[in-house]
Amino acid sequence: MKETPDLYGAYPRLEDYQLAELTPLGERRTTSAGEVLQQAGESSDEFIVVLDGTVAIVQDTTEPERVIAVHGPRRFLGEIGMLTGQQFFLSAVAQEPGEVLAVPPEQLRELVSRDPRLADLILRAFLIRRSLQLTLGAGFAIIGSRFSADTRRLRDFAARNRLPHHWIDLENDAEAERLLRELGLGRDDTPVVIWRGQVLRNPDNERLATAVGLRTAMPVRSVCDLIVVGAGPAGLAAAVYGASEGLATVVLDSVATGGQAGTSSRIENYLGFPAGVSGAELADLAEIQARRFGAEFIVPATAVALLERDGHHVVQLEDEARISSRAVLIASGVRYRKLDLPGLDDVTSTSVYYAATELEANLCRHDPVVVVGGGNSAGQAAVFLAQHAAQVVLVVRSNELGQDMSRYLADRIERTERIAVLVHSEVRAASGDRMLDEVVVEDLKTGQRHVEPAKALFVFIGSLPHVRWLSDQIALDDRGFVRTGSQLPGRRQVLETSRTGVFAAGDVRSGAVRRVAAAVGEGALAVRMVHEHLGRYS
Repeated sequence: MKETPDLYGAYPRLEDYQLAELTPLGERRTTSAGEVLQQAGESSDEFIVVLDGTVAIVQDTTEPERVIAVHGPRRFLGEIGMLTGQQFFLSAVAQEPGEVLAVPPEQLRELVSRDPRLADLILRAFLIRRSLQLTLGAGFAIIGSRFSADTRRLRDFAARNRLPHHWIDLENDAEAERLLRELGLGRDDTPVVIWRGQVLRNPDNERLATAVGLRTAMPVRSVCDLIVVGAGPAGLAAAVYGASEGLATVVLDSVATGGQAGTSSRIENYLGFPAGVSGAELADLAEIQARRFGAEFIVPATAVALLERDGHHVVQLEDEARISSRAVLIASGVRYRKLDLPGLDDVTSTSVYYAATELEANLCRHDPVVVVGGGNSAGQAAVFLAQHAAQVVLVVRSNELGQDMSRYLADRIERTERIAVLVHSEVRAASGDRMLDEVVVEDLKTGQRHVEPAKALFVFIGSLPHVRWLSDQIALDDRGFVRTGSQLPGRRQVLETSRTGVFAAGDVRSGAVRRVAAAVGEGALAVRMVHEHLGRYS
């Protein structure tokens, strides 16, 4: 087979000096035709460089096998899961007799810490490869109906965690019925997940995560220094700075790293990224960085209670597991408010979304869509969806677009032909037979109503804090956000809550500036306060 061209930076070739640096660190091995060098469904403890011959990256869960890429000499194998502890979603198979260099991960980590250029090359390639895998639908299969809420839950979970997968639609894909018959299953058994010989019938998120190697074991230490609840920008920043400064740090999140920022198609006003950065990429980079310093991630893991035991803070999880710590950072973020409209319940599982990622964009490609909201999240969604949808109607309650939205974003929307903006307006009703067909929009000044065709409705109308798990353990404001610092009686640090040793950062905090940069800053500042707390009470 011919070597795959490196069109996107996913398949770079090592330079002579880079290969010379790696060679004394690894073991040279001969390979035979058909030898599996990396197996889908397994993890790897080696960084492999092709020295001679060719190696094919294949999806061997399909019949016939699908070749994704072919690597020749001086190219390296692997994907982002090598850095985050995930399984491989594709296999690497030698196509002919040849030779490879296998470098132990600890040797590689030591080298890249001294050679930032090599580190950037490997990381960029791994990130682009994961993006290509997502586009190609590599990985596990989800078989289910588009009208099933559980099918959507599984697809959303896979998308939020950037897990390569493909969806086989019961309504439109003839392969679905054939596969179900072969597995001895019926429609009532769906949704099902198929991966490496496993058939999971309507698994919950934790079971799916375990099956694909996403969720790791619980920390073995009895008490850690810092538990971070929530892996959005604030939580990820705390993980990076906490672990890098020697704190034994454990990060929990109920869905995925990145939080709401992780669903953003493009963050353009974040320091250091003049061309913008996707929320998913920012989350991946931060997680890799935190893991490199020793932070432990448990995802998904839903916190259900905050307790006290033997002078330590205890976070109880949904599966009854408990983790003890000397300090806790509440960074559990917010969730979007939901619309309450006549007719909306009938189409919610198929046509109503609270994020705008590639997953949602592919579902409404070439269709008219409506976006509701006047903030940056709604604006970013409208701009992104305009690249895929036939028409985007942005419904804004305020009198002008720039009232609650960054000026740069409002200007871009006004220049985008496929976006129509309806100010001082609200959506009043939705209709459709299981799938959305149209919405009714009312002008708040004139009271006039009209119908807008829509196959999907995207809702960004404010947020509610994720604080139910705190019960009455922490003081909240009248909207349910966590009070900190001067909002509480007594002398407390600016991010400290009503319980000593428990801090809050990011969108969940009362009075927080809801921007990615602000959340990152608070996460970093919280680590300093944790150090002061541990120094005072250790």
